[in-house]
Amino acid sequence: MATSRDYDLGEYTFPRGWFMVAESEKVTGIPQGVRFFGQDFALYRGKDSGKVFLLDAYCPHMGTHLAKNSTSYVVQDGAVEGDSIRCPYHAWRFGPDGKCNQIPYASGPIPPQAKVRSWPVKESMGAVFVWHDAEGGEPEWDVPFIDKWDDPSWVRWRFDDLGKINVHPQEILDNITDVAHFNPVHGSLTKYFENEFRGHTATQRMAGGHRTLTTEGGPLLVTEAIYHGPSVLITSMSGTHDSYIYIAHTPVDDGSTYVWHALMVKSPTGSAIATEADVPIARQYQDFALAAFAQDFDVWKHKQPCIQGLFVQGDGPFHKQRTWYKQFYNPRAKRGEYLKSSEGIHVPKGMQPISAMPRAQPEKAAA
Repeated sequence: MATSRDYDLGEYTFPRGWFMVAESEKVTGIPQGVRFFGQDFALYRGKDSGKVFLLDAYCPHMGTHLAKNSTSYVVQDGAVEGDSIRCPYHAWRFGPDGKCNQIPYASGPIPPQAKVRSWPVKESMGAVFVWHDAEGGEPEWDVPFIDKWDDPSWVRWRFDDLGKINVHPQEILDNITDVAHFNPVHGSLTKYFENEFRGHTATQRMAGGHRTLTTEGGPLLVTEAIYHGPSVLITSMSGTHDSYIYIAHTPVDDGSTYVWHALMVKSPTGSAIATEADVPIARQYQDFALAAFAQDFDVWKHKQPCIQGLFVQGDGPFHKQRTWYKQFYNPRAKRGEYLKSSEGIHVPKGMQPISAMPRAQPEKAAA
């Protein structure tokens, strides 16, 4: 596996940003152990507040994993008390702030070192996100959110949990600029394509035919895919159905990544409030989108790392994208340096910008 150092991304092994770590409905009052950013965590939902908490996994007492036990009576009786969690070994209890708030058998004050790190967590669109930052700073942007999420005419997604892939996130990011792969891999007859890099967002706009996600002789498949930071990609898509594709990838270890996929669809039957009849159609369309994404997976799993690609005209602005991406692997103070070299709209040779795409003309009134 190639590492962040191999790609010469910057000072930090893992990037700064919001990252998905779980599906909301799968996080309960039973703690679960998860691993991201090269370290282990305890993830659980508090019973008092109903909020999700993410703590460093190992108890400072004797190094016990707070969420990797199924036989201790602490676990059998319920390790989560209120919003706190007990260690399964000696029952030390840690609050959602990570500080130990009870040692059941000890008298005297609790040592100040009796604490684990608590991480900033938010829930959005059925997912749990953590803010990861090697500098320990506050979030620089909001958790991604689609305003149509609360629109009753849309069928909300169910997640496709795609698991861990032994690929560095850089290889996944490359897709945002890789215009040349759409035809041979996805059967997308791309006519219009551009990238725009601004601040923490990277955008891909494209239009053309597609073998899977639109119909022959039908409307063009028009997409706008936006990376909200280094990890969460949300794509608005109009074709056979109006939809949003969601892809989240989170580093596990240096060189491996965990991936989720999802898709929400506007009522295929045109209902103001999505009906039960809309759900199977939406799920089938999500399966079509997943099949297209699986084509990328099939390439990533069997390729060598692209450390220095042999890029040619028409490949897309890979160098601009990789420069933009470096902002997340370096101190905030260097952010402007990378943006100065990458921001703007970039159109690959042989493509037309989205602004050149013909617009639908309004129908003339009958004489």
